[in-house]
Amino acid sequence: MYIELLKLASPETVVVVTALVVLALGLANERTAGLCSGVAAAGLLFAVAAVLMLPQQATLFHGMLVITPLTSLFKIICLVLAFFTVILARADLSSRNRGEYLALVLLATIGLMLLVGSEELLMIFIGLELTGLSLYVMAGFDKTDVRSAEAGLKYFLFGSTASAFTLFGISFIYGMTGTTALAAIGQKLTTAPVQPLLFVGIVMTLIGFAFKIAAAPFHLWAPDTYQGAPVPSAAFIASGSKVASFVVLGKIVLVGFGPAQGSAAWHAMVAGWAPVLAALAALSILIGNLVALAQTNVRRLLAYSAVAHAGYTLLGLVAGGREGFSATLFYTTVYAFTLVGAFGVVALVRRETGGDDLKNFSGLSSRSPLLAGCMSIFMLSLAGLPPLAGFFGKFYLFSAALRAVDNNGLLWLVAIALFGSLISLYYYLMVLKVIFVDEKSSSTTQPLNPSTSADFLQEISLTVLAAVVLFLGVMPGTLVARIIAAVQ
Repeated sequence: MYIELLKLASPETVVVVTALVVLALGLANERTAGLCSGVAAAGLLFAVAAVLMLPQQATLFHGMLVITPLTSLFKIICLVLAFFTVILARADLSSRNRGEYLALVLLATIGLMLLVGSEELLMIFIGLELTGLSLYVMAGFDKTDVRSAEAGLKYFLFGSTASAFTLFGISFIYGMTGTTALAAIGQKLTTAPVQPLLFVGIVMTLIGFAFKIAAAPFHLWAPDTYQGAPVPSAAFIASGSKVASFVVLGKIVLVGFGPAQGSAAWHAMVAGWAPVLAALAALSILIGNLVALAQTNVRRLLAYSAVAHAGYTLLGLVAGGREGFSATLFYTTVYAFTLVGAFGVVALVRRETGGDDLKNFSGLSSRSPLLAGCMSIFMLSLAGLPPLAGFFGKFYLFSAALRAVDNNGLLWLVAIALFGSLISLYYYLMVLKVIFVDEKSSSTTQPLNPSTSADFLQEISLTVLAAVVLFLGVMPGTLVARIIAAVQ
């Protein structure tokens, strides 16, 4: 049994061994920063290969470890996002404590893989905690910046509160159903009516995940964390953590709480988790987009934008069904790759100019046409303009929501999302206006040229991410077909 378990958990095992090796190298000699990055990146690639060699279907310990095409696909996506984070960290962080930082990235990745690959509430909670504890330390890792300490503390306080809500919710669910396996919970809800205490447990669990995905009004940690944390930490929090959270949230509500869905239709609203998620989505879209209009710091702008995008992504879960879940998975994947690229550009600009306010991006098109071009692709994709991936992602989400309920019952939610997308055009285009139209300030007159191999590698990775965003916009079927087949 243990040999079989080791085979089925081989990707996680590879990442664990890589984390220990990187940590040992970093502690042995601080001059091995480049070697630590190389080992971490190689370990993540080996883990991707291990995922590809897994069987198509397997279940261990009543759903604690589940292998399906869906889990394998999103384990690979989380590993790829961690790979780009390692590249970003190589160029952004100093050589001091590099091994410890990369070990934290790898440990957080293990937590994400446990989240994606489990259909049992206790293992999901363990994955949440492993990811959360690693990300708290990553957020406060820069001891030379007081804002990093503030970011880590706020993220820890809000994250621990979210964990408490989640754990209390799980305890209520277990008490009322007698199981923590999602499939068994779904069967229990099918055969018996939802008791008030069980509904309280469901709502508390949803509140805990609302903290994790930065949905309003549980988003207050996000702006300060995105702005104060080291750029690679903020990128990984906003990308990998979001992807895994939406995958597991979708499995929880559609598999475990499916019979208690209710309806968020404007003409036939029925109590359940769907109206709760619909309210969170509408509030997130409005608050995120409206507050983003007032931001002058690019990282805070991206943080409030992330709140709005969490609202868009929830539309697919409110719609329910395979089509809605597929739309959510496609959109969160596209958004994650786009945001990693945007933070990569912010990291390079910040290192050269000393800041990440809008004024630091003035005249970027003349200083570095490559960075300006990549940033324009990322911003226009976030705005949802064709032919980029963000456009198809929103179209897929909105159409799935409209078709999910008879008589366009979710039209009110789609209308709010369209209104939010219209507002977001202003602040995304404001960033591009600063990059391409504004004159260079006196502090940003030097051209941005790659001065080290790390900078050159980061520019290559940004180019690859921009190409991925463009490719998924022109040919979205390559990813959509895989997601739909995996969900079915």
